[in-house]
Amino acid sequence: MRLFLDCEFTQLSAAAKLISLALVAEDGREFYAELIDTWREADCSDFVIKIVLPQLWGGSYALPIISARSALFEFLTAFDEALEIVTDSPQYDWELFCELAYDEGKWPRNVRNHPIDAHTLKVIKDGVPLPHHALLDARIITSMFATGHEREDIS
Repeated sequence: MRLFLDCEFTQLSAAAKLISLALVAEDGREFYAELIDTWREADCSDFVIKIVLPQLWGGSYALPIISARSALFEFLTAFDEALEIVTDSPQYDWELFCELAYDEGKWPRNVRNHPIDAHTLKVIKDGVPLPHHALLDARIITSMFATGHEREDIS
């Protein structure tokens, strides 16, 4: 099973801090969390302040990192099959996902420990603008790829 990952974070640099993370599975199951205790507005680029932060949903999605990590682990381990994480930004999204997915040195047993770069998969739709909201972006990325046997790796 492939899970399509998207994250929003404070800035495009090695100092990036996770703001929100979303996963959308091929079967439609979704995970979305916004972290409330790992970043400050002062950490954010002007773009993030203007475009990303106003789109945060808050409410039940806004969680401290400990709760978000627990919820993510519960979501991932609810799948019976092996999971492949697909992202269009392995250099940022995958690294931030790993920081959240590792819990006291434990990795979810059914999650492969390396990402699939979405750019190596055959795209079905081109030119879809992403709104820079982790869950909405993950849904769009999921919809860009064929499912089942129609899917084809081009790497």
